[in-house]
Amino acid sequence: MYLIPSPQKLTYTPNEFTLKYDTQIILNSRLGFMEYNYARILKDNIKKHVCFGLNITKADDQRDNGIYLNLSPSLKEQEYTLSVQETKITLTGGSSTGLLYAVQTLSQMISQCLAVIPCLEISDYPELINRGYYYDVTRGRIPTLETLKALADKLSYYKLNQLQLYVEHSFLFKDFSEVWRDDTPLTAEEILEIDRYCNNLNIELVPSIASFGHLHKVLCTKTYEELCELNGSNSDSFSYMGRMEHHTVDITNDKSFLMIENMLTEFIPLFSSKHFNICADETFDLGKGKSKELAAKIGTEQMYVDFVAKICEVVKHHGKRPMFWGDIIVANPSAIQQLPQDIICLNWDYCTKPSEANIKKLKDAGAVQYLCPGVHGWRRLVNHLRNAYDNISEMSKYAHSYNVLGLLNTDWGDYGHINQPEFSIPGMIYGAAFSWNSDIPGYDEINRQISMVEYLDRSGNLVSIFDRMGSQDYYLWSHTVQFKELTKRDAPLEEITKLLQEVNPKTLPHSNQLIIKSTKELYQSLPQLDSQNRAVVKAYLIAAKGMELFNSIGLVIAKQFLKLPDTESDSPKDLAVALEYWFKDYKELWRSSSKEGELYRLQEVILWYADYLREIV
Repeated sequence: MYLIPSPQKLTYTPNEFTLKYDTQIILNSRLGFMEYNYARILKDNIKKHVCFGLNITKADDQRDNGIYLNLSPSLKEQEYTLSVQETKITLTGGSSTGLLYAVQTLSQMISQCLAVIPCLEISDYPELINRGYYYDVTRGRIPTLETLKALADKLSYYKLNQLQLYVEHSFLFKDFSEVWRDDTPLTAEEILEIDRYCNNLNIELVPSIASFGHLHKVLCTKTYEELCELNGSNSDSFSYMGRMEHHTVDITNDKSFLMIENMLTEFIPLFSSKHFNICADETFDLGKGKSKELAAKIGTEQMYVDFVAKICEVVKHHGKRPMFWGDIIVANPSAIQQLPQDIICLNWDYCTKPSEANIKKLKDAGAVQYLCPGVHGWRRLVNHLRNAYDNISEMSKYAHSYNVLGLLNTDWGDYGHINQPEFSIPGMIYGAAFSWNSDIPGYDEINRQISMVEYLDRSGNLVSIFDRMGSQDYYLWSHTVQFKELTKRDAPLEEITKLLQEVNPKTLPHSNQLIIKSTKELYQSLPQLDSQNRAVVKAYLIAAKGMELFNSIGLVIAKQFLKLPDTESDSPKDLAVALEYWFKDYKELWRSSSKEGELYRLQEVILWYADYLREIV
């Protein structure tokens, strides 16, 4: 039996407790609605795995054949104890939060042991108080409300206590119909509902909205294009590359701040969170266009800090503690002293060997930090789990050693968010496990644990199959997009050649053989999986077919431009047909968890490739 996160102290004792059909879940009589909600979670998990519908009641005495839920002032807020004895199970939390974590631990035990549970004693608490997950819901994929609730359930199961949803334009702002008219935005009621749902799981839903850079759709409208730092934003055709690199507001125009203030004032009241993430990252164009004159006078660093400080005033006026991304301030850490004293710097680094120097620089400057690794699913069909593990484990070690305020594990949607949400679950679990307990398991070991706890895979091998598959997409989705956009704008041949050399086309046939092998292993894994977890295999099979197709397409294109030897490759016309059939399946998969969002933009890329392939002689 495995438990994730690993408890701080676990001791097995002789014998076992048998969960009977007439076992009761018993709340201490002093417990209230929130604790009853957690008893319901336990009941639902028992019904899911054991098919027993246990009764919930209240009592102060502890009789045999009961699961007892209680609180103790002697425990810290997020601390809990769990005692499994031969005649009863006792769960005690330092608060309702701690009790929920005890319930989730017992739920994991029951999912693996079913009705016969080993006797043991657990004493457990998190080493980092704030443990969050950051999900991009704006640059392609907008989840349905049901998907967001399922995500919250998953975060709670692994004892995460914060969720942030990244928004640039994907909210139905009342004055922004130009921005969301071609989209399926989140509504105020949906935000209120997911906020309520998260609260019931002791998860803080932290609002997060672009307020400085990364405002592509807003600044490309006729109404707001004048507020863009660079001229001509409305006249440009859409580009994934352009969206990533540009669209910073012109801070010298008073209307810019008024627009941001209006957005924040409408958005903030929807959240019960005490925090607000203003983002303010990657302001690449600052000082390069309309604000060039001001930049010459005071410098872009001071311009940046001054505007961030103004945004923070709005956030603090509404009683929220500001957060912001630290990629700009890290170049001049002392500037943190010009921002509100309680501001939280979200220090991100997605390298497999992240920079300790930047963490130390910000700490020495007096910054309050969260460290922010990532699940490494962006720009590709399947997450690269090895990179995710290396990045998250290293950032988690720094988080513990520097005693930072929290860890926020990120899941970005660069280039249209083509990867399915469920592919990020192993990376999400890495962050949950490593932020709770600083004793970090090795890569193969944690993957085995996740296979057995999350997917109830009796073989313990499922995540290792995901791992092998996810490292074989050499013609990445980002390459796919970049080649199209370079070709469409008649980029110099040198640029296209350089891109294709990155792909290393000689590896593509061998990679496809490994993808096919992984596909076979996925089919073979089905008998080892709990029936409720088999659906994820289909999603990976569809993604694997896409990886194989894009690798084959990359090889055909590389042969065109790099003068490779005339080795055997698929017919371009056959690839076009296969791509169209694949995308039919992919769209069905997308719609199973997401609104339409920017699926149409992905379709534009796919159809362009199908036409391009048919033109190859």
